[in-house]
Amino acid sequence: MLLCYIDESGTPELPGTSSHYVLAGIAIPIAKWKTYEGEIRKLKANYGLANSEIHSAYIPRPIIEQNKIKDFEMMSYEERRMAVEKLRSDELYKLQSTPKLHKQYQQTKKNHKQTEEYIHLTDNERKQVLIDLSKTLGKWKDVRLFADCIDKVSFRQKFSDQNIEEEAFTQLISRFEQYLKIYSKTTKDDKCGILVHDNNPTMATRLTKLMSHFHDKGTKWTTIKNIIEVPFFVDSASVNMVQMADLCSFALRRYVEKRESYLFENIFKMADGKDGHAVGVRHFANQPCDCLICKSHK
Repeated sequence: MLLCYIDESGTPELPGTSSHYVLAGIAIPIAKWKTYEGEIRKLKANYGLANSEIHSAYIPRPIIEQNKIKDFEMMSYEERRMAVEKLRSDELYKLQSTPKLHKQYQQTKKNHKQTEEYIHLTDNERKQVLIDLSKTLGKWKDVRLFADCIDKVSFRQKFSDQNIEEEAFTQLISRFEQYLKIYSKTTKDDKCGILVHDNNPTMATRLTKLMSHFHDKGTKWTTIKNIIEVPFFVDSASVNMVQMADLCSFALRRYVEKRESYLFENIFKMADGKDGHAVGVRHFANQPCDCLICKSHK
């Protein structure tokens, strides 16, 4: 049995806040889950993040209050947190006290919420958290990465009437199913998979119905025989492996959009491969593309 943890990065809408929409899943043998879960928990604890969610898009964001605190790097984690929280509280109080700054107050409060788990870590430390996690994932030889990276403009030009999220889900499911079938043949024992998806209320019902359809009719690429049930939707804040799927999708999106490779080079090692090609990960783009995903996928 393999558990495939799934999460997304980027927005599916046009223009949205990203040029790409990425859906990624990491398939983990259940016999190794406890070992790998322990590694992630230990690493998070080392950075004072034992009870925090790893949201990869928020961690690298600058925390400007740290620049106003003298000898910030010399402080303990608790001292850093208290110092940043005080500055943030003072700022929110000033904004809240000025009626014409109400919108700025609401946006600032939202920004603080997104990064509040990481305010005790310096810029370099926050970046190192993601690097260390990606290196840990890259060492898991029996874990497979499946992902679809879609250039939204290219996709809309070719498929104006199709849903990007459902297309990415279909591609990921098809590749995971094919892997399970091949894996079953090599081990001479049927291997099954279960999908564990980050809970997206707007998509949960649609993906559940879509997966039920796949069980009945198959995808446009394959029948579904080895994947069990519909996706189980969970709160990513409570499930470390969904957070790792988030890291994978973030690393892939930053690579296809910015050619940022410091996370990608570790994550891409897990891509499912066949005959020397990384068939588990696709980059959808109409224009000629020289990225490593396209070169490896062929």
